[in-house]
Amino acid sequence: MNWIVYILQCADGSLYTGITTDLKRRIAAHEAGRGAKYTKGRGPFKLMYRETCVDRAHASKREMEIKSLDRAQKLDMVASGSGG
Repeated sequence: MNWIVYILQCADGSLYTGITTDLKRRIAAHEAGRGAKYTKGRGPFKLMYRETCVDRAHASKREMEIKSLDRAQKLDMVASGSGG
């Protein structure tokens, strides 16, 4: 099963990074206010970035790497489409 690391842009302009095995279902959950505490009430969302990982461990590690970046670095990563 492939895992996906993703970055959403919230309606307030903030960025949210998460992981999932079903991106469509996960974004729908965020839109419905059930996705994550941070995203509740911050929709609608725009998918900015996605990266496929081979397993959950790799996806979690990559998620933490992305979360450690500052906003400018995340936006540069999104603009270049570069993963890992």
